[in-house]
Amino acid sequence: MPVKWLLYWQPNAGQVSSQTLVDVMKSIESINGVRLGRWQVTASNHRPIQRDQSMPLPPEAARELLGLTFSEVPSKHYFVLRGEHMVVETHSNMQNIMEKLQLYRNRLTIFFEGYQYQLGDFQVKAGRAVLAHSENLRGIILEVEYVPVSSIEQTRVLLQEFVDLVQEVVAGQNMLGRFIHLEPNYSDYNLQDQYGWQHTALQYITLMVYFMSSQRS
Repeated sequence: MPVKWLLYWQPNAGQVSSQTLVDVMKSIESINGVRLGRWQVTASNHRPIQRDQSMPLPPEAARELLGLTFSEVPSKHYFVLRGEHMVVETHSNMQNIMEKLQLYRNRLTIFFEGYQYQLGDFQVKAGRAVLAHSENLRGIILEVEYVPVSSIEQTRVLLQEFVDLVQEVVAGQNMLGRFIHLEPNYSDYNLQDQYGWQHTALQYITLMVYFMSSQRS
Protein backbone atom coordinates (compact mmCIF):
# COMPACT_ATOMS: atom_id res chain seq x y z
CA MET A 1 0.00 0.00 0.00
CA PRO A 2 1.34 3.49 -0.84
CA VAL A 3 2.64 5.65 2.00
CA LYS A 4 0.40 8.52 3.11
CA TRP A 5 1.20 11.66 5.04
CA LEU A 6 -1.59 13.51 6.83
CA LEU A 7 -1.23 17.24 7.41
CA TYR A 8 -3.42 19.97 8.91
CA TRP A 9 -3.60 23.68 8.10
CA GLN A 10 -2.15 25.99 10.75
CA PRO A 11 -3.13 29.64 10.10
CA ASN A 12 -0.74 32.38 11.17
CA ALA A 13 -3.60 33.99 13.09
CA GLY A 14 -7.29 33.43 13.66
CA GLN A 15 -9.38 30.40 12.73
CA VAL A 16 -9.64 28.27 9.62
CA SER A 17 -12.67 28.71 7.37
CA SER A 18 -14.34 26.95 4.45
CA GLN A 19 -12.66 29.48 2.15
CA THR A 20 -9.30 28.02 3.23
CA LEU A 21 -10.25 24.69 1.64
CA VAL A 22 -11.39 26.42 -1.56
CA ASP A 23 -8.03 28.20 -1.79
CA VAL A 24 -6.10 24.97 -1.11
CA MET A 25 -7.95 23.17 -3.93
CA LYS A 26 -7.24 26.08 -6.29
CA SER A 27 -3.56 25.80 -5.37
CA ILE A 28 -3.52 22.08 -6.21
CA GLU A 29 -5.29 22.65 -9.51
CA SER A 30 -2.82 25.42 -10.38
CA ILE A 31 -0.02 22.81 -10.53
CA ASN A 32 -2.11 20.59 -12.85
CA GLY A 33 -3.76 18.47 -10.21
CA VAL A 34 -6.50 16.38 -11.84
CA ARG A 35 -9.62 16.04 -9.70
CA LEU A 36 -10.65 12.37 -9.37
CA GLY A 37 -13.66 12.45 -7.08
CA ARG A 38 -14.82 12.73 -3.49
CA TRP A 39 -13.55 10.87 -0.42
CA GLN A 40 -14.59 10.52 3.22
CA VAL A 41 -13.21 9.17 6.48
CA THR A 42 -15.55 8.74 9.47
CA ALA A 43 -13.91 8.87 12.90
CA SER A 44 -15.86 8.11 16.08
CA ASN A 45 -15.13 8.24 19.79
CA HIS A 46 -16.71 5.38 21.78
CA ARG A 47 -16.90 5.07 25.54
CA PRO A 48 -17.97 1.97 27.52
CA ILE A 49 -21.55 1.78 28.82
CA GLN A 50 -21.60 1.42 32.61
CA ARG A 51 -25.01 0.23 33.79
CA ASP A 52 -23.92 0.43 37.41
CA GLN A 53 -21.92 3.63 37.97
CA SER A 54 -20.83 2.44 41.40
CA MET A 55 -18.97 -0.51 39.89
CA PRO A 56 -15.53 0.02 38.28
CA LEU A 57 -14.92 -1.06 34.71
CA PRO A 58 -13.51 -4.55 34.24
CA PRO A 59 -9.72 -4.33 33.82
CA GLU A 60 -9.94 -5.85 30.32
CA ALA A 61 -12.37 -3.15 29.10
CA ALA A 62 -10.89 -0.32 27.04
CA ARG A 63 -11.84 3.05 28.54
CA GLU A 64 -11.65 4.69 25.13
CA LEU A 65 -12.30 3.14 21.72
CA LEU A 66 -11.64 5.27 18.64
CA GLY A 67 -13.10 3.90 15.41
CA LEU A 68 -12.61 4.66 11.72
CA THR A 69 -14.11 3.79 8.37
CA PHE A 70 -12.62 4.74 4.99
CA SER A 71 -14.67 5.28 1.84
CA GLU A 72 -12.01 3.35 -0.11
CA VAL A 73 -12.41 0.20 2.03
CA PRO A 74 -16.09 0.10 3.10
CA SER A 75 -15.87 -3.55 4.21
CA LYS A 76 -13.38 -2.74 6.99
CA HIS A 77 -13.56 -0.90 10.31
CA TYR A 78 -10.51 0.13 12.33
CA PHE A 79 -10.24 0.65 16.07
CA VAL A 80 -7.41 2.48 17.83
CA LEU A 81 -6.92 1.78 21.54
CA ARG A 82 -4.52 4.48 22.67
CA GLY A 83 -4.19 3.21 26.22
CA GLU A 84 -3.27 -0.27 25.01
CA HIS A 85 -1.25 0.97 21.98
CA MET A 86 -3.20 -1.17 19.54
CA VAL A 87 -4.69 -0.69 16.06
CA VAL A 88 -7.23 -3.39 15.20
CA GLU A 89 -8.81 -4.19 11.82
CA THR A 90 -12.35 -5.64 11.95
CA HIS A 91 -15.39 -6.15 9.71
CA SER A 92 -17.45 -3.07 8.97
CA ASN A 93 -20.43 -4.30 11.04
CA MET A 94 -18.45 -4.49 14.30
CA GLN A 95 -19.54 -1.02 15.43
CA ASN A 96 -23.22 -1.94 15.03
CA ILE A 97 -22.66 -5.18 16.97
CA MET A 98 -21.07 -3.30 19.88
CA GLU A 99 -23.97 -0.84 20.06
CA LYS A 100 -26.61 -3.59 19.86
CA LEU A 101 -24.89 -5.46 22.70
CA GLN A 102 -24.76 -2.14 24.60
CA LEU A 103 -21.04 -2.45 25.20
CA TYR A 104 -19.93 0.98 23.93
CA ARG A 105 -21.71 4.21 23.09
CA ASN A 106 -20.70 6.63 20.35
CA ARG A 107 -19.95 9.97 22.02
CA LEU A 108 -19.05 11.99 18.92
CA THR A 109 -18.21 11.61 15.25
CA ILE A 110 -15.99 13.68 12.97
CA PHE A 111 -16.18 13.52 9.18
CA PHE A 112 -13.02 14.11 7.14
CA GLU A 113 -14.21 14.79 3.60
CA GLY A 114 -13.23 16.51 0.38
CA TYR A 115 -11.77 15.92 -3.10
CA GLN A 116 -8.95 13.73 -4.37
CA TYR A 117 -6.38 14.79 -7.00
CA GLN A 118 -3.76 13.07 -9.14
CA LEU A 119 -0.38 14.70 -9.75
CA GLY A 120 1.91 12.23 -11.51
CA ASP A 121 2.99 9.58 -8.98
CA PHE A 122 1.34 11.51 -6.16
CA GLN A 123 -2.26 11.53 -5.02
CA VAL A 124 -3.54 14.36 -2.84
CA LYS A 125 -6.72 14.58 -0.81
CA ALA A 126 -7.81 18.05 0.28
CA GLY A 127 -10.63 18.21 2.77
CA ARG A 128 -12.20 19.49 5.94
CA ALA A 129 -12.86 18.00 9.36
CA VAL A 130 -16.40 18.68 10.61
CA LEU A 131 -18.34 17.54 13.64
CA ALA A 132 -21.25 15.30 12.62
CA HIS A 133 -24.79 16.75 12.85
CA SER A 134 -23.54 20.30 13.42
CA GLU A 135 -21.20 21.01 10.45
CA ASN A 136 -18.88 22.62 13.02
CA LEU A 137 -15.57 23.07 11.18
CA ARG A 138 -12.65 21.63 13.14
CA GLY A 139 -9.85 21.90 10.59
CA ILE A 140 -8.56 21.74 7.01
CA ILE A 141 -6.44 18.75 6.08
CA LEU A 142 -4.23 17.45 3.30
CA GLU A 143 -3.42 13.80 2.69
CA VAL A 144 -0.41 13.22 0.42
CA GLU A 145 0.31 9.77 -1.03
CA TYR A 146 3.29 8.54 -3.05
CA VAL A 147 1.86 5.70 -5.12
CA PRO A 148 4.91 3.61 -6.24
CA VAL A 149 6.47 2.80 -2.82
CA SER A 150 5.13 1.30 0.45
CA SER A 151 8.20 1.87 2.67
CA ILE A 152 7.81 4.75 5.13
CA GLU A 153 11.52 5.50 5.32
CA GLN A 154 12.18 5.21 1.57
CA THR A 155 9.47 7.76 0.78
CA ARG A 156 10.24 10.26 3.55
CA VAL A 157 12.48 12.56 1.46
CA LEU A 158 10.20 12.42 -1.61
CA LEU A 159 7.09 13.22 0.40
CA GLN A 160 8.82 16.07 2.21
CA GLU A 161 9.96 17.58 -1.11
CA PHE A 162 6.42 17.34 -2.50
CA VAL A 163 4.93 18.91 0.63
CA ASP A 164 7.50 21.73 0.36
CA LEU A 165 6.32 22.31 -3.21
CA VAL A 166 2.70 22.51 -2.07
CA GLN A 167 3.69 24.94 0.69
CA GLU A 168 5.34 27.20 -1.91
CA VAL A 169 2.27 27.12 -4.15
CA VAL A 170 -0.03 27.87 -1.22
CA ALA A 171 2.18 30.77 -0.15
CA GLY A 172 1.97 32.09 -3.72
CA GLN A 173 -1.81 32.27 -3.31
CA ASN A 174 -1.28 34.70 -0.38
CA MET A 175 -2.61 32.16 2.13
CA LEU A 176 -1.32 33.07 5.59
CA GLY A 177 -0.36 29.80 7.21
CA ARG A 178 1.19 26.42 6.48
CA PHE A 179 0.50 22.69 6.57
CA ILE A 180 1.84 20.75 9.56
CA HIS A 181 2.68 17.04 9.41
CA LEU A 182 1.47 15.37 12.61
CA GLU A 183 3.14 11.95 12.45
CA PRO A 184 2.42 9.42 15.20
CA ASN A 185 5.08 7.09 16.58
CA TYR A 186 4.21 3.92 14.68
CA SER A 187 6.62 1.77 16.66
CA ASP A 188 4.58 2.42 19.82
CA TYR A 189 1.75 0.51 18.13
CA ASN A 190 3.99 -2.22 16.72
CA LEU A 191 3.43 -0.95 13.16
CA GLN A 192 6.35 -1.69 10.85
CA ASP A 193 7.99 0.21 7.96
CA GLN A 194 5.71 -1.36 5.32
CA TYR A 195 2.74 1.00 5.20
CA GLY A 196 -0.88 -0.18 5.54
CA TRP A 197 -4.39 0.94 6.46
CA GLN A 198 -3.59 0.60 10.15
CA HIS A 199 -0.95 3.32 9.76
CA THR A 200 -3.55 5.53 8.07
CA ALA A 201 -6.07 4.85 10.83
CA LEU A 202 -3.55 5.89 13.48
CA GLN A 203 -2.78 9.12 11.62
CA TYR A 204 -6.46 10.11 11.39
CA ILE A 205 -7.12 9.26 15.03
CA THR A 206 -4.07 11.30 16.07
CA LEU A 207 -5.42 14.25 14.11
CA MET A 208 -8.94 13.78 15.46
CA VAL A 209 -7.64 13.88 19.04
CA TYR A 210 -5.55 16.96 18.22
CA PHE A 211 -8.56 18.82 16.77
CA MET A 212 -10.72 17.95 19.78
CA SER A 213 -8.06 18.98 22.32
CA SER A 214 -7.29 22.24 20.50
CA GLN A 215 -10.99 23.10 20.42
CA ARG A 216 -11.25 22.64 24.20
CA SER A 217 -8.18 24.77 24.84
